[in-house]
Amino acid sequence: MKATKGEKIFYIVNTLFLIFLTLLIIYPVVYVISASLSANDAVATGKVVLLPKKTTLTAYKYVFSDKGIWRAYGNSIYYTVVGTLVCILVTICGAYPLSKPDLPGKGIILKFVVFSMWFGAGMIPVYLNFVDLHLVGTRSAIIFGFAVDTFNFILLRNFFMSVPRSLEEAAVVDGANQFHILTKIYIPLSTSAIATVGLFYAVAKWNGYLWSMILLKKEHLLPLQVVIKDMILKLKLDGQQYKDVSASELPKETIIYSSIVVSALPMMLLYPFIQKYFVKGIMVGAVKG
Repeated sequence: MKATKGEKIFYIVNTLFLIFLTLLIIYPVVYVISASLSANDAVATGKVVLLPKKTTLTAYKYVFSDKGIWRAYGNSIYYTVVGTLVCILVTICGAYPLSKPDLPGKGIILKFVVFSMWFGAGMIPVYLNFVDLHLVGTRSAIIFGFAVDTFNFILLRNFFMSVPRSLEEAAVVDGANQFHILTKIYIPLSTSAIATVGLFYAVAKWNGYLWSMILLKKEHLLPLQVVIKDMILKLKLDGQQYKDVSASELPKETIIYSSIVVSALPMMLLYPFIQKYFVKGIMVGAVKG
């Protein structure tokens, strides 16, 4: 059927708006990368608009010469990988039984789960829980703390509900128990949803800043985000972490931008490998239930 004039106008306006929105999102990323590759004076005087000016890798040399950055990188990778695996495991163990229609008390449990999504206990009570569990100042606080996100929990539970019951019934007839049903049927059929949830958890763990700053005090335990924050603050003050360079010669602006690129790079590299699962996991998990 031929589109009407109004539909054509609507399509054009929609397309132009989406292009504008895309450029609005992409430009800050392009600017940060360009600024990190530019000379410090070009950034400080506002000459960098889109492409790098006086291209140089000096800022990255300073960032990677800081041993604290490498240690923090290792910490963040450890917290992200191990923490994401723990979060996925706990979420699966909770979402699977609550996807069963005949689970006693299922309705009440789900109400409490949804309630926790909108109403939190507050920062101080949560911190006191960490204190009582003797987790403050330990890696376990970051790995096991906040092991379940309600949105991810509901997303995965809804995806499990989309798995045909006939498959489970056939497995039961063949003598399979619940563990075998979960590991041999549900998990293999839910790889897209699990990958999507895993991406959400990984991004949250990698970007974790507030609770890492509150719970971790020892320098050798700090993740990348906290170390970069401290580095930027020192640069703004005096730049004394670089002893062999005077404050006037230090490319402070470009170091800040290069540290942002360094902190965002792992997630930017990870996303293309998970993207193919992303849309399917979101759509099925969000609609079913």
